[in-house]
Amino acid sequence: MMIPKLHYISQGSSPKEVLENIQKACTSGIELVQLRLKNVSDKELLKLAKEAREITSHFQTRLIINDHYKIAKEVKADGVHLGKTDACPTIVRAYLYTWQIIGGTTNALHDCEKLIAKEVDYISLSPFRFTTTKGNLSTVLGLNGYTAIIEALATETPIIGFGGITTKDVTDILETGISGIAVSGEITRNFDTIRTFSQLLNASSTEEQRFTI
Repeated sequence: MMIPKLHYISQGSSPKEVLENIQKACTSGIELVQLRLKNVSDKELLKLAKEAREITSHFQTRLIINDHYKIAKEVKADGVHLGKTDACPTIVRAYLYTWQIIGGTTNALHDCEKLIAKEVDYISLSPFRFTTTKGNLSTVLGLNGYTAIIEALATETPIIGFGGITTKDVTDILETGISGIAVSGEITRNFDTIRTFSQLLNASSTEEQRFTI
């Protein structure tokens, strides 16, 4: 299964705001949304996930749920994204439907290798630069960090860059061998950037990728 090159990580201080932003992202043509809202109860998150699934289904946009793999299965989301301290991908794989995808976050080469061994469908390598979206930020990787990890891995598994990425960064990031990006703040501030991000990502030879699979 092809992993879209542009992921929108939902933002918003309330479930209502998160849903409004997901709706705007879908209207602007996003292919994949990751539902992420911290500090809400499982019951609230389940309700939010069901509503997000309705919106994304209408636009035929893929929906990934952050952390909560049981909710991902219940709402039949397209998959789940696991942070470093979340459940093991192997356990999650056994629980989910066979068609659901699993992504994992990592910051270092050895963690990437572990995730690849556990057969995740894609890896989010972050942070690219300092960002306020996440607390307890790991070491900022930058272009040099990305290049070093990608070269050492030499993997077919798609690696997605994340963390403070703007439209100005895309061309340089793609040159490191990263296959796509996840964006939160820059898109939430202006949903029109989705088109710009998509154009920049697709300008990198999509044809070439299609034939190497």
